[in-house]
Formats: sequence, C-alpha cells, structure tokens
Amino acid sequence: MRALFNLKLFPIKDSYIAYLKRDATAIDRNPRTVNRVCGRLYEMGLNKIYESCSEPKETNRQIGPMFRIWLKQKPLGVQPVQLEQFMANDEDAILDASDRSMMMFASQNLGYKHNKGLDFVGRFNKKYVIGEAKFLTDFGGHQNAQFNDAISVINADGVKAIQVAILDGVLFIKGKSKMYTSITGEYRNKNILSALVLRDFLYRL
Repeated sequence: MRALFNLKLFPIKDSYIAYLKRDATAIDRNPRTVNRVCGRLYEMGLNKIYESCSEPKETNRQIGPMFRIWLKQKPLGVQPVQLEQFMANDEDAILDASDRSMMMFASQNLGYKHNKGLDFVGRFNKKYVIGEAKFLTDFGGHQNAQFNDAISVINADGVKAIQVAILDGVLFIKGKSKMYTSITGEYRNKNILSALVLRDFLYRL
C-alpha cells in the first residue's frame, strides 16, 4: 500500500489521497481511511490498478463540495433552514441556500460587496457569520486558487459579520508551501479554521 503513494498517479480518486501522499505519518494516524482505500483497491484487482496507474493524469481532479451536506447532519447543533425561517427571529441558525443566494443575502443585509458566492451564512449569539469552505487536497495550481477564494472572503472590507475561512487538507502540513506560510504568517490573525473546530468557534462568539 505504501508503495502506491510513491506513484505519480494513484489508481483511484479519493479526497484524502493527496494528503496521505504529502504526509507519510498520516498513514499511521488514519487507519480507518487507509483501510477504506485498501478495500477499494482490493476490489479493483491488480490488472485494473495497473491500468488506472498508467492513464494520463487529469489536469484538474476536483473534489465536489460536501460541506452543506455535512451541515444538514447537524454537527453544529442546529438544522439549516430556509431564508424565511432564518429571518423570523434572532436565534442561532444556519441559512440553507445556494452559494449565490447566500451571497445576495449577505450583500443586502451584511454589507458584503465581494462578487464571490458563500458556503456558509449563520447566526450565533446574535452575531452573523459568513464564510467559504474548501477541502484542499494538494499544493499548487487549482488548489492555490481555491485557497485564495476563501481568503478573499475573509479579506472583504465593510462586512457587518464575522468572516471565516473553513479550510481542511494539506494546508495544515508544516512546511514551506504557500498555504502553510500564509496561514502562519500574514493571515495568522484571520479566522482560518478546520471544520472540526467550527462548532467550538461558533459557540464561543
């Protein structure tokens, strides 16, 4: 299994492959993820693995956003609701809407003028929170652009809300990557956090 992580092209697409390739110690720390990946490889068989490893590498291997599906499982303690219910009172709530609809809400009500859709609009302790969520699977190229999208949201001026970048993946691996040096340097005082600690952040507002 470990030898496969040395290949330029891994035989299957999975959100965690690039992270495991970048940080060898993560293999030992995430046995369930490794077992899940191994199960898929065993199911493929050796011939299919060889065939997949020999394919031309795609220029853009994107991961579909699962953040809103995760929110609907109530990890933050509240169920996302439609706009009418969201606006009905000032209790803790999460807006259930498209990224464009959330952008429009933030533009009309919170002074958000940036032309970038949002992944999160919430209200906790009567304070509004807006943000962008990304799972960054590798360094460079498209992934840097995704990182910059999230940073642009927290850097938007004149917003009457707490701005957060909800980021997970390779950016937290210590090293000289642009993302890691940014979050530990010029953006160290910004609200950049993993989805794993989002609940604690919100309930401490």
